Amino acid sequence: MTINSFEKGGSGGGPSECDGKYHSDNTPIVALSTPWYNHGKRCFKSINIYYKDRSVQATVVDECDTSRGCANDIVDASVAVWNALAVSKGEWGETKVTWSDA
Repeated sequence: MTINSFEKGGSGGGPSECDGKYHSDNTPIVALSTPWYNHGKRCFKSINIYYKDRSVQATVVDECDTSRGCANDIVDASVAVWNALAVSKGEWGETKVTWSDA
């Protein structure tokens, strides 16, 4: 999992692919790498993200485009997701998680 800002002027760049809008970093949302994003078929669907003994449900709002350098296995998550999973700030940026459709 990587960290991303979905807000205007944030690290995510432009608006989200699913709706062309920006979203609050206080909302549990994610961008999935191109294969998982599946041409938008997961837009606005919830996924469960698991980290150690915690989990959180987040909504897919964007694609992490593999043609623009995103790896094939990325869950790019808002600050709200990182906080909900209680990832220590020292690990923020990139950490291993698993996920499933909700």
